[in-house]
Formats: sequence, C-alpha cells, structure tokens
Amino acid sequence: MNAPEPAADIPAPTPAAPTPAAPTPAAPTPGIRPAAAAPRLLRGWRYLRLAVHILQGVLVTTLVYPLVPRSAHQRRRRRWSETLLHILGIRLQLEGAPIAPGCLLVANHISWVDIFVINAAAPAAFVSKAEVRGWPLIGWLAAKNDTIFLRRGSRGHARVINAETAALLDAGDNVALFPEGTTTDGSHVLHFHGALLQPAIACGHAVQPLALSYHGADGRFSRAPAYDGELSLAQSLANIIAARTTVARLQAAAPLPTAAATDRRALARAARAAIVARLGQDYAEGQHAAMSSAARHEPSAP
Repeated sequence: MNAPEPAADIPAPTPAAPTPAAPTPAAPTPGIRPAAAAPRLLRGWRYLRLAVHILQGVLVTTLVYPLVPRSAHQRRRRRWSETLLHILGIRLQLEGAPIAPGCLLVANHISWVDIFVINAAAPAAFVSKAEVRGWPLIGWLAAKNDTIFLRRGSRGHARVINAETAALLDAGDNVALFPEGTTTDGSHVLHFHGALLQPAIACGHAVQPLALSYHGADGRFSRAPAYDGELSLAQSLANIIAARTTVARLQAAAPLPTAAATDRRALARAARAAIVARLGQDYAEGQHAAMSSAARHEPSAP
C-alpha cells in the first residue's frame, strides 16, 4: 500500500542535513542500479521545501508540543515524516504483516532516512547513541521526540535504558532500533547484535522485524539513499534529492514472541533471517559474507 501525500507537521529524531555538497559518486554495487536523475529545477525546489519543512518542525516542536498531549506528538511526527518523504521524492510502499503496538521494531539499516520511513508507517521511539544528545538543535529535537539515548559500555546505564524501553512498550508504544549497529549500501544485511534486543526480552514484549529496501521507479534496487562508507550526510542528501523517484519498501514480518528464557542471540538470528527472507534472492550473495562477520565478540548481558 502506498502512503498518501500528507500534511506537514513535526520531525522525528534524526540529524538535519547541512547544506549539501555535490554528491561523490560511489562504486556501484552489483544488482543496484543508479537512480534516474531529477531535473535541476526539481532539485532546487526540493531543497527549498526541505528548508521550510525543517523550520516548521522546529517551530511546532517549540510552540505546539507543550500544549498538546503526547498522543498528539506521535500523530504529528507521522505526518511530518510522510511529508518529508514526499519532499525528497520518496514514495512509501508498505507490505507484509501489520505493525503491532508495543513491539520492539528491528530493521536493517541503509540510510538516515530509514528513521522517517519507519515513523511514516508507525511512529516509534528510536534508540540512538548518546553522542547525538549533545548535537546542537539535533539533540534537542531528538530528545523532544522520545529518543532513548544509549551510552555504550555502561552496565548501569544499560539498566536505565531497559527501564525506559520497558515503560514505552508497556504503554503500547513502539521502540525501534537497528541491530546491525551501522549502515550498508542496501545490498546485504550484516550480523545483528543480540545485546540490543535484551530490553524486549527483559519485559516480555515481542520483537517485530522490518525489512527496508529502496528502489527506482522501475522496481530495481537503488543506491541513492545509502549513507555508508565515507559518504557524508550532505552527500547522501544530495544523492536522494538528485534521484527523480525513489520507492521505500517496508516489509513487516510477524512479531517474534519473547519470554524470560529467550536466548537473545537466537532471537537476533531469527529476526535477521526474517528480514533477509523478505528482501529476497537479491541478498543471497551478500548473506554469506555478512554472516562471516558474526564471529565478532558478542557483548555480555547488561
């Protein structure tokens, strides 16, 4: 199902892009076709609309958020994300199972725009590295949009994160994270870190896998939204805006139940397998290489 063109509102927690430089061409990935270029006039119009949209989001966060209930925040975040995708020339395509409330949503990670794709489908609180909280403006916006800031390497802080996550899930809200811990160009799925799924196990809530992929108008995989390797945020934004049309396909698998005895590594493998299965045979070649990286040390339980 395709998301309709929405009305503008409030931003979700992700870094706003600086003034973009000209995109640096990346080495092509087998099976991923460069996107058809948008006309120069369309690119300029997108940049202008994006600047206005971000400014509007800041104003609404400052002036409207304090006056409306938290449930209204989620509706506004969803509409803001839908509008952002439209401005960037991204059409949302939803497939698979309904996204269930009160689930820990886990997805493969390709781009900074992944956050807006998920928020346009089902508003969620995102788990982010603690450094983001200190970023000017970005950290403030993220905090106002239910971001859970994770300070790595601190067991005491991990318990606090578990409690924050449990409170949101118990309230029927969704919490989302990217268990790969980094981005790819979209051609494969990396190893999932089981430690990141521990909060769902600790509070007995299901984990729902979401398979993300980006395509051109012809249906073939597109690298345009990728934010990986040495690519800067500005270059990634420029690549997205330069693409005439991008389709963001979000395929939701059935939720995976958890219990106190659930093994987090097995749960991570099951979630990853569900995502790879929905992404199809195009990921088969990259799967073996990605799984070989799973030999890295898995952090101990908090």
